[in-house]
Amino acid sequence: MKIFPAIDIKDKKCVRLLKGDFGNQTTYEQSPFEQALRYKDAGFLNLHMVDLDGALLGELVNLEIIENIIKRLNISIEIGGGIRSIDKIKAYIDIGVDKVILGSAAIKDADFLRQACEIFKGKIALGLDAKKGKLLVSGWKETTNQTAEDYLKNVNNYGFSRVIYTDIDRDGTKTEPNIEETLNIAKISSAPVIVSGGISSIEDIKKIKTLDQFNIEGVIVGKAIYDGDINLNELKELENA
Repeated sequence: MKIFPAIDIKDKKCVRLLKGDFGNQTTYEQSPFEQALRYKDAGFLNLHMVDLDGALLGELVNLEIIENIIKRLNISIEIGGGIRSIDKIKAYIDIGVDKVILGSAAIKDADFLRQACEIFKGKIALGLDAKKGKLLVSGWKETTNQTAEDYLKNVNNYGFSRVIYTDIDRDGTKTEPNIEETLNIAKISSAPVIVSGGISSIEDIKKIKTLDQFNIEGVIVGKAIYDGDINLNELKELENA
């Protein structure tokens, strides 16, 4: 199982949002590079990053920060936030990003997802962010009339290499992940699924680790690390176990 420590960037700082709400964020002292270095020093080779400025503006606001992390730390990164064109995907691939996460743009335009998967084979991850069963888009400000499951069924043969399923009502809350809904997605998905949102303790990670036979590839851990609820060394030992 892969563990993806998370770094969300806004105004060049590490932040965590509560339930995807930009009006309810916690800002941390560490710079994104310092936080990435902390993860690398603990032995983690995969990071989950979100350009929150990009999610709001539809631009690659923090491209230089992400490029600096990749070049200096030689670490694998999946990145999302504001990626709404082929050119923006290419910009990330060109700096060495491992996976580009498509969310809003893919949900609004399934043909864009198909085209991206064809051009960048093995490099596209599909981000499904849901609240009360419905998919959210545009920086989590807009609720669609689609469920994650229905949307996934329609695009399942497009060739994305990973699905990241986030229950927005759990994200940043440390109230346990929505395993039931994630498993429903994993049963449908042609690609392996990453658990995201609500991780509160090392016990949550241990539960998820038992689910690898159900098409679960890994888990994203954010606020519980920042707040000290999960020890990085213990987390790495669990990933290696």
